[in-house]
Amino acid sequence: MKVYILYQTDVWKTYGSRVCFGVYSSDKLAREYAAKEKLRKEGSSEFIVKEAELDKFEEVL
Repeated sequence: MKVYILYQTDVWKTYGSRVCFGVYSSDKLAREYAAKEKLRKEGSSEFIVKEAELDKFEEVL
């Protein structure tokens, strides 16, 4: 099963700069939440939805 992680990052996209806003069951739900909360690209920050596999031990890049 796939999950979708919504997070914000800066222009360098380092792991330390990521701020997680939730884990969702679909890409659509993650994007709806971002729209509802008025999360958007501002200046050097960017919001990204990353797909990940559930119940799988690995690093999310």
